[in-house]
Amino acid sequence: MRGVEKGEEVGIARAGRPVARLVPLPPPRRLGLLRGRLAVPEDFDAPLPEEVLAAFEGGG
Repeated sequence: MRGVEKGEEVGIARAGRPVARLVPLPPPRRLGLLRGRLAVPEDFDAPLPEEVLAAFEGGG
């Protein structure tokens, strides 16, 4: 187990045949790293213009 804590993979075998592998977990993600750096416009969820909708529907 100490090897896994240090970042190593450890194999587990039964009668000489591999049955499992212990691997270290990835580091936890840090939430909020971009807080205050991005701005969402007020009209973010406003309807798209007709020409953009047409392009999505294959008419543009």
